[in-house]
Amino acid sequence: MHEMGIANSVLQAVRTEMGLHPGTYPCKVGVRIGEMAAVDPEALRFCFEAIILGTDLESLALGIEVCLRRHRCQLCGREFIVRDYDSRCPQCASLETTCISGDELELAYLEVEEYGPSAVGTKSTQ
Repeated sequence: MHEMGIANSVLQAVRTEMGLHPGTYPCKVGVRIGEMAAVDPEALRFCFEAIILGTDLESLALGIEVCLRRHRCQLCGREFIVRDYDSRCPQCASLETTCISGDELELAYLEVEEYGPSAVGTKSTQ
């Protein structure tokens, strides 16, 4: 199951990024997965949760965005979602289309909070 390796890579990236920002802790990490990336989002979530269980990152949430396969027509320029493996342009019926989305697998964002006292409810001195 390569989802375990992907989950490990996500956690490594989080730890690396946190090393660059002392005084903060991660709350949520988001990944973007294309439907053609051959990654099962639920298997990835399961692996991620298994890896962080009992660690200092146990409260880290995982956000997953699944990206649909999109193509752009080389003749008319229309962008469209590919359904049922039909990459024909719905506007001009051309088969000359290029994949522009749907194969990604990327770390999209990392939400962090700062350690220390909260400033909520304090008066501004300005």
